[in-house]
Formats: sequence, structure tokens, C-alpha cells
Amino acid sequence: MKKLDSTVLARRANQIKEELRQKLRKPYKQVIDLYWGNPHAAGVKPLSFVRQVLAACLYPDLVKSNTLPVDVRQRAQSLLGECAGGSVGSYTDTAGIPEIVHRISEFITKRDGGAPSDPENIYISPGSQWSLRNILKVLVNSQASPRTGVLTPWPCYPITNFTIKELGGVTVPYYLSEEQGWELQVEELHRALDSAKGLCNPVTLYVINPGNPAGYVQSRKTMQEVIRFASEKRLSLLADEVYQECVHGEKSEFLSYKRVLSEMGPPLSDTVELASFHSASKGFMGECGLRGGYVELVNLDPDVMKCIYKLFSTDSCAPVLSQIALDLMTNPPQPGDPSYPLYSEETQHIKTMMVHNVKRVFEVLNSLPGFSCQPVEGGGFAFPRLHLPPKAIQKAKEMEMEPDLFYCMRLLEEAGVLVQPGMENGPKEGTHHIRFCIITPEDTMEEMLSRLSSFHTQFMKDFS
Repeated sequence: MKKLDSTVLARRANQIKEELRQKLRKPYKQVIDLYWGNPHAAGVKPLSFVRQVLAACLYPDLVKSNTLPVDVRQRAQSLLGECAGGSVGSYTDTAGIPEIVHRISEFITKRDGGAPSDPENIYISPGSQWSLRNILKVLVNSQASPRTGVLTPWPCYPITNFTIKELGGVTVPYYLSEEQGWELQVEELHRALDSAKGLCNPVTLYVINPGNPAGYVQSRKTMQEVIRFASEKRLSLLADEVYQECVHGEKSEFLSYKRVLSEMGPPLSDTVELASFHSASKGFMGECGLRGGYVELVNLDPDVMKCIYKLFSTDSCAPVLSQIALDLMTNPPQPGDPSYPLYSEETQHIKTMMVHNVKRVFEVLNSLPGFSCQPVEGGGFAFPRLHLPPKAIQKAKEMEMEPDLFYCMRLLEEAGVLVQPGMENGPKEGTHHIRFCIITPEDTMEEMLSRLSSFHTQFMKDFS
């Protein structure tokens, strides 16, 4: 009999929220929902500068008003001047508003230490996953025999794996080393590639840096090894870098694959095919609902680029507000601008909040018997491991659930905490995890950890 999947968890969460609205008595007053990386829904406040510019673009009369800072009004006026007809309600070019695309290119060049970025190779899209799906459409041949393979990290962001399978491809898992802080090890890439022989034809390697759900940040040495591996095995690289602003470890530093590839020099910098993705949904902005992302393409064949242009043209253009959000993300207020002090204060608050949360998650969970949590060096999630008693695993089997789903259902029902079961992210067989967002207000995180601790202690007693 087929086991229940995590949709049962989402349905029950909605039911409980409705029961709370109807004043049904429960041991908690509200559900703490940290299932997805959805910062604003969790209570993180939007950045004032971003919302002020968006407001003025939507209602241009504000540009003439003194209610907004002068740099906000100037930015909005400039952005409206780049929109056809001076309105955010107009279509744009397929790749996005040209001036915004050029500024994103300049942002990439500055971020990458001067490595050139060609605006012609950048496409703005309705979210980074939309871009990734389109690139996978080009790479995955649904009619091929053997089928197309994509090397993906396990644990992995689940939507990517769903997309690969939906397009007719095969996911070839390479396991990150949990014992080594979720490190990506090239020896494991070789093992994964060997495992695909006779089953599929791997054509590309997907990496997530900083990690989701595993909160690692790759070192330059690791990235160089990955690039050499991709070149040797004639694989393209897909680099999901949407959490690049979220680096929490004191000794960790984000480097883009584009930068490392460029600095390795020819022939690698001229031959390795790379697609890198970024988004306005993550990091300090957290504007998930605006659906704004972009992809930069490096070293792709001109004929492939034509195919990609056609794919991106099927949706006319990304929403104009999301394009503006990307512009504000890549070109924020600078020292001396009227909006800079508040912008700096708000972004620093979010950074401090995340550092506090990852520290507390590490301390609290590692103090609980049956939990082990690696340090969260980057990204927006914690992915602690559950060491469940045999009785709990047997009970889950009787209820036709994976053990981590069973745990999450009990946690939701008894403590009002909604987190994602690790089964969705594809960890090693026989291991169990939960995933939850750490981009949330400190008081929410403290309340969540308090509820989780009390529940977990009782759960382990019940099944000891």
C-alpha cells in the first residue's frame, strides 16, 4: 500500500488554522508555520525603500509628493521612464527592461571582482525556478533513450527534482556529507556518475550554494574541483545561488560559480557551460510574492541561446514589478543617499536576526536527545537529523507514513508547529530529518524552539 505523502500535513495544517479561528480549544493559540522560505508571511518586515519605490511606480502621483524621500521619488521616476508608456502595466522585452538587465549585469561584474557579464546573456523571469525549468527543458530530452540524467544534491530543494521527473529526465543523486557539515565531495560526484551507467545519460550537474535545505557554503577549493569535474565529464553546470546574501558563518564567504570559473582562466573559463540563478524572493528582500528572478548564461552555444530565447518568449515577459524589485535588490541605496541609513538599519536587523536564529537552533536542538544539527553556515533553512526510537518508526509504518512525516504530524497536532518532513528533500535512506525556515523574527523562533523542545521530550518518552 502506498504511504501517505506530505500533502496530508498541509491539509491538516489548514484544518487546524480554521479550528483556531473557530475558537476550538488547543494547547496553543496559533500555528507557527516555518514550512516554506516565506519571510514576510512569518512576520519579517519588508524593506521600506523597496516598498516605497514600488508604491510610487504603481501610483506615480507619489513621485510629485513630498511624502517619500527624494531618492525614492527619483528612482521611481527613472524606472517609470524605462517602462513603455511610463507605466508598470506595459509589456517589456522578453529578457526584461533593457536598462534593468544592464544594471543587473553591472551588479554581477562588481560582485564577481570585475569578471565581465554580458547583458545579452541575462534573462529576467517570474522567479528563479521558472528560469531553471526553462533551462532544464532545453537540456532534458524526453524522447531520448537512455533518458537524460541530471546530477542533483541530496538533500535537495524538492521542486527541482519534481521538475526533472516531470520533463522526462532522471535525477542522479549525489549525497552531501552530513558528518562534514553537508560538504559537497567530488569523490561522491564520481560515484554518482558511475551509478548512472546503463540507466541514463547525465548531461548536467545541479548545485545549490548556499545550500537548501542543507545550510552549507561551498569553499573556493570545492567549487574549483566541481568545475574541473564538470569539464572532464562534459557536463554543464546549473548553479542555484538564490541565498547568496544569506551567509551566517564567520569563516564562510559566498563566491559565485561565475567568478570562480572566470578566475580559473582558459580553457575552463571559455568552455564550461554555466547557468546561474538569483532571486528577489530570498535574502534580505524576501519578496516571494513578487516572483522575480534571473538567470545568467555562460559559454552556451549560439543555437542553444536561440532556443532559450524562444522558451522565455512564451510568457511575454516577467511581471514588471518583479523586474523593478530585482533592480532594487542589485542596486540598493548607497552611503549618502537619504534612504541609506534606514535601509542599512533594516538589512542589518535581518542579518542579526538570522545569525541569532541559527545559533539558537544549533544550541537548542543539539541539547535534545534524538536530535543532531549541523551548523547552518548559509541559506534560509535548518535541516536537523532525527534519531527516532524503533517504536516510533513502527508506529509510523502502521499509520502508512514515513517516520519523519509521522513526527511532523504529531508536532503540528500537539504543538502547533508546521515544518517540512525531510523525506521531501531526499536524504540518505534510513535517515530522518526535518526542514524549517530560519528567516523569521527572533521571538517566533524562540517560541518555535520552546514548543519543539517540550513536544520532542514527551515524544521520546512516549516511544522509548
